[in-house]
Amino acid sequence: MTKWIGVAALGLGIIAAGLYWSSGRDATPQGASVDWSAVEALREDHMRKLMFHSVPQATSTAVFLDEDGGEMTLADLQGSHVVLNFWATWCAPCRKEMPSLANLQAQMGSDDFRVVTVASGRNPPEAIDRFFTEEGIEGLPKYRDPDMALSRSMAVAGLPITVILNPEGMEIARLRGDAFWDTGSALAIITALTDGS
Repeated sequence: MTKWIGVAALGLGIIAAGLYWSSGRDATPQGASVDWSAVEALREDHMRKLMFHSVPQATSTAVFLDEDGGEMTLADLQGSHVVLNFWATWCAPCRKEMPSLANLQAQMGSDDFRVVTVASGRNPPEAIDRFFTEEGIEGLPKYRDPDMALSRSMAVAGLPITVILNPEGMEIARLRGDAFWDTGSALAIITALTDGS
């Protein structure tokens, strides 16, 4: 019985994810100062999975936790482009991907851009600390979404999921699954977005 409930919940999550971003999938977002066709042309290798929305999408107002256990929302991240990564300590693809996100932050982090990681589901702070230590992760926040309110409202079905937010806090792109975020392609995309804004 429990197994079937889990399967049903997964199915609903996948449907929700499809409804959340189907209107913008495989299209280019509208923006006056960014050459979106040029940005899309920069996608190579893993970055080919990065799909831009035709229109920036509103994001969630759900509360999640900062490193001290304080409440925050995505509105607190406005003012810069954000690569927002949903992950978990038990997720093998997340373990493979996380060092490249740390490298992206180290190379590109600025007032105009940052990488934000949110552990989705049950990820005790000590488990997150151990994960970061084992993988040598530095420079990334250890935000948590223990009850998955943010993850559910952002249609995160499966991990990892990474979304790109514009400085106004709107979702402009989404990538399902893991990727290497420190490749020439990824760095070129982020540079084009931040320079074009």
